[in-house]
Amino acid sequence: MKLFDGAISNLEYGLQYASLKNKTIAHNIANVDTPNYKAKDVSFKKLLSEENQKQISAYKTDDRHFDFVIKQTAPGVYSYENFQYRHNGNGVDIDKEMSELAKNTIYYNALIDRINGKFNTLNTVIKGGK
Repeated sequence: MKLFDGAISNLEYGLQYASLKNKTIAHNIANVDTPNYKAKDVSFKKLLSEENQKQISAYKTDDRHFDFVIKQTAPGVYSYENFQYRHNGNGVDIDKEMSELAKNTIYYNALIDRINGKFNTLNTVIKGGK
C-alpha cells in the first residue's frame, strides 16, 4: 500500500533538483571573478528527459521477461560555452545569478512547506484527529 501515492517521492525529486540548482548557482557566484570561467545552469527539461530515458530494474519471474537495467547518466548541468560576459572570458552575470538564487530559494521553501504539510497530515491521522 502506498501511503502518499508517490507525492513524497515527487517532492523529494523536486528537492534534489532545487538542491542541485542551488549548488550550481553558488558555484557560479563563487567564480564570478575567475578568468575564462563559463557559467553553468541546471535544466529541468534535460533532467526530465534523462530520467525518462532511464530503464528500471525489476525482478524477473520468467526467462521470457525483458531485462531491466538502470542506465547511468550525467546530471542536467550544462555550461554556457559560447557566452562571455566580461573581458577576461568570464561568463557569470552576478545579477542574473542572484535573481536565480532568490527564485530557487522560494521554490525550495515551497517544496519544504508541502512536505511538512504531508507529514503534519499523517501525524494528525496517527493521533486520531487530535
